[in-house]
Amino acid sequence: MKNAPAILLKALIAAALLAPALSTVGAAAEPPRVGSMTIPDLESFLDGAMAQQIASREVAGAVVTVVRDGKILFSRGYGMADLDRSIPVDGASTLFRPGSISKLFTWIALMQQVEAGKVDLDADVNRYIDFVIPAFEGKPIRVRDLLSHSPGMSDVGGFVAANARESTPYAEWIKTHVPARLWPAGTEIAYSNYGAAVAGYIVERVSGEPFADYAEKHIFTPLGMTSTTFREPLSERLISRMAVGYQVVDGRFIAQPAEFLGPIMPAGSATTSGPDMARFMLALMHGGALGKARVLTPQSMAFLQSDSFGNAPDLPPMAHGFLVYRRAAPRLVGHAGKTPGFSSDMIIAPDMGTGFFVSVTGGKESGKGRTELSNLLVGRLFPQSPTPRWTSPQTLPPLGVYRANRRDFAKDAEPGADLIVTSPRPGRLTVESGGEKTAWDQVGPALYEKVTGARLGGPYEQMQFYTTPLGARLSFASQPYMAYRLIEARRSVPELLEGNRP
Repeated sequence: MKNAPAILLKALIAAALLAPALSTVGAAAEPPRVGSMTIPDLESFLDGAMAQQIASREVAGAVVTVVRDGKILFSRGYGMADLDRSIPVDGASTLFRPGSISKLFTWIALMQQVEAGKVDLDADVNRYIDFVIPAFEGKPIRVRDLLSHSPGMSDVGGFVAANARESTPYAEWIKTHVPARLWPAGTEIAYSNYGAAVAGYIVERVSGEPFADYAEKHIFTPLGMTSTTFREPLSERLISRMAVGYQVVDGRFIAQPAEFLGPIMPAGSATTSGPDMARFMLALMHGGALGKARVLTPQSMAFLQSDSFGNAPDLPPMAHGFLVYRRAAPRLVGHAGKTPGFSSDMIIAPDMGTGFFVSVTGGKESGKGRTELSNLLVGRLFPQSPTPRWTSPQTLPPLGVYRANRRDFAKDAEPGADLIVTSPRPGRLTVESGGEKTAWDQVGPALYEKVTGARLGGPYEQMQFYTTPLGARLSFASQPYMAYRLIEARRSVPELLEGNRP
């Protein structure tokens, strides 16, 4: 909150440090540890980090939930759930919108139907729906292509409504907003909200239950997630606990009306709490079970978290519905989420029995705050070392302008979102996008690691260049769900200088 009045800033920071915490870990002579940190150390670290986020990243309120070894270590609230009414975030009860983390519930529902023998992962999706999604060059979309975000479709927007009256039911919306098919399914990953909505519709069709009902009966209720729902608007039981979404206008937080994502319900309309997400993370890391309740077999849960395929050969791929944040040491999987008013992350390390959930509300900068906070947690809980710099003969990758394959191809491209890749000299690259430049050093064949903003302990962002039958590409380790295509080749600065010499 860069320009907010000082009195409001002080109130937010005070709320950040005094908000109640939920803990299920009893007192012990020696505090439990998460990695190399004791729990009090981690809580103190988070208190400082969140005070900084509130002061500098337009964060109005946040929840941070951490689990370890089958227990909820804590669910801490920071800042304000409702500024106008002076209601602080309660880590035990305040509700947030996790955005696309909702998809993980949908993938579990889909795998339940696979286990029941009602869905075949290799079948054409048209087998299970009552409208037709066209094939591309004779190749249909398989159910498993939805899980890997590789349906070969254009992205599509226009699904956020301002009120319930304008929110089209998703089962109707997906029939009238089928995106263009642009390349064969299963060949290149480009994140698809539409594909996840279709997966939810498949569950609804084969189970005979409305999707929101299905999720509550077969996932949320068994796991004791009593504050989680796909329904919009919220029930009277839940609505009073909902955090407010904000925009920052002229340095002040302006409350925004409730957002409705019903047109893509299975892809992003969930509402949840920190403790509910803790229960969900514990089930994910215990083979689909929590206590006596089981929502998936261990084999199905392992499948969802296992690698499917990736765009770049040496970067983390997609799992089956999950994002792979790190392949090993330890393996990290999870998902991120973004709605107009909320930004969230959920990352688990199954081999360590550790995971965290973060959700923030605030202005536009709060999304960056969410990412910074998640990276801080990853660096503290799962530290790593930077990759040694590449010392072999260095060859420049294709330089020039790259454009994301995840976009609405029915609309004009936004050049401001393109990446401009240049090289001051072999072994070093500069990437510019939206007026911001970052520096990268070579660490392998066509593989580069980000220098700008790198923190001790990581995570260390990487970028790889590669070629497909359709042309030159680049991908980022943090974005296994999309790729960037070379649309304009350019020469390096040294080459240009050499060419201008007499």
